[in-house]
Amino acid sequence: MKARIQWAGEAMFLGESGSGHVVVMDGPPEAGGRNLGVRPMEMLLIGLGGCSNFDVVSILKKSRQPVESCEAFLEAERADEDPKVFTKIHLHFVVKGRGLKEAQVKRAVELSAEKYCSASIMLGRAGVEITHDYEIIELGV
Repeated sequence: MKARIQWAGEAMFLGESGSGHVVVMDGPPEAGGRNLGVRPMEMLLIGLGGCSNFDVVSILKKSRQPVESCEAFLEAERADEDPKVFTKIHLHFVVKGRGLKEAQVKRAVELSAEKYCSASIMLGRAGVEITHDYEIIELGV
């Protein structure tokens, strides 16, 4: 896996993935940025959420669960002192469908956290306290 980060002036950077997709990262005005893109640490949190959500949906589909929507809401705490690393991250999944089995949703979240989500496992091994929970919303007929 490769990436290229190009400085675009002031506190703005363009990140290009190995697959050719570009994302804008920018700092807040107090750090010389213009607030025109996500912060790098926000990008890390978004990456974790995307990795975990991808796993949960994939596992639910493979277990033939009628998932129609899955959102991951993340909240993170950072250290007060530099380096301001993540210390705690909580992922809350909201899974919607018709006839979803709670045991399958629970299992999907657990498998993502314990076996499949490389981002979550990597951050956990680095000392970040990562917790997960979920809720199931039954959609009407």
